[in-house]
Amino acid sequence: MAALGGCGRVAAALLRRGPPPALAPGPRRHRYKEKWAATAPRIPSTRLALHHFDVNYSLHLKDLWPSVRIGLLCEQKYGALINNFSSADHVTQELELLNATDFVSEAPQKEKVAAVEETERGKSRSQEGSGEGRTVMQAEMMTQAEMSPPLRASIRSNIKCYTFPRGDITRFRPARPDILGLFDYYLLDAASLLPVLALNVQPGDCVLDLCAAPGGKTLALLQTGVCGHLAANDVSVSRTKRLCQVLRNYVPKEIRETVSVTSYDGRDWQQVEGGTFHKVLVDVPCTTDRHSVMENENNIFHKMRTKERQMLPMLQLQLLVAGILATKPGGEVVYSTCSLSPLQNEYVIERAAEIVETQFNISVQVEDLSPFRTLFQDTFSFFSECRLGELVLPHLTANFGPTYFCKLRRR
Repeated sequence: MAALGGCGRVAAALLRRGPPPALAPGPRRHRYKEKWAATAPRIPSTRLALHHFDVNYSLHLKDLWPSVRIGLLCEQKYGALINNFSSADHVTQELELLNATDFVSEAPQKEKVAAVEETERGKSRSQEGSGEGRTVMQAEMMTQAEMSPPLRASIRSNIKCYTFPRGDITRFRPARPDILGLFDYYLLDAASLLPVLALNVQPGDCVLDLCAAPGGKTLALLQTGVCGHLAANDVSVSRTKRLCQVLRNYVPKEIRETVSVTSYDGRDWQQVEGGTFHKVLVDVPCTTDRHSVMENENNIFHKMRTKERQMLPMLQLQLLVAGILATKPGGEVVYSTCSLSPLQNEYVIERAAEIVETQFNISVQVEDLSPFRTLFQDTFSFFSECRLGELVLPHLTANFGPTYFCKLRRR
């Protein structure tokens, strides 16, 4: 060590002291920041969706929006659609022991009570009124009487769906296969059955489910047992495969053979089979509001799907027009979404009616579905200010929906 010169002693001192601070490895923030920004959005799609809904639905629903918002962010409630093709007869007894009830079969009993109450109110008003006023009230009562037969027919179908009472958050067990491999029930949002009930399928009707996948409504249509022929279509091949799997799990082979499953673009259906169906269900792609605020996967509010989301009302309009054109004169179309947006609901109905009249000389009439509110008010929460059709609102005590449905008759 004594032999070391001045430079040697300085070098030895530096080695003992360690590397200078400037040479120590620093945080590589900028390198990783760029990679992070490319793989994960700063704001999740669910938060973007919720912000969008806060801005728009607070104006549309006003004071109802806070409770609807909570419902959207909480666990969804389900119904058990009984599979009439399954041999598991014990399933209804099992569900009733759990305090679940078939909300569809309960409707006629409520209808009778409502009819009696309405008759009493009509008598009371007619006693108070006279002359022109009494004539108007009699006309209103006649209109209600004219509406009731198709409504009774629709709710007295073979469809059976069990739900738990308001405020009961019990979950259904998973579906089980019978000895033939057919599952005993199908779990779905019970409000999604309302468009099927509104369609009011009659024996021998040719029915088109224009946007059928994943298959819940198609299965419900088959449960009526009266479809003369059912065409189930969906533009997505992968979703059509899922639909076929649902049919295999729930429907016997001889019944499946009466269903034609296709993967056409629904907007071009007139070129395939125009004006040939008695009933058409148009359950269009939409913002799927509950999914949008709960799941980032396949979320329509992802930044890469902005244009697709903005074009949704146009796609919905084209599909509804195609559905109307696929219907025979005198036939009926039910349009439905799982969105609260009036841009995707009432405005699509109004615009479609204008287009088919001006471009195709076809007149359509919007049917009154308001009796559904009375019949199913114990199961669902309805929006009373819906201008056209009916809208089921999510609510903590009845957390179904959102489901919008509107019925059109082609004149």
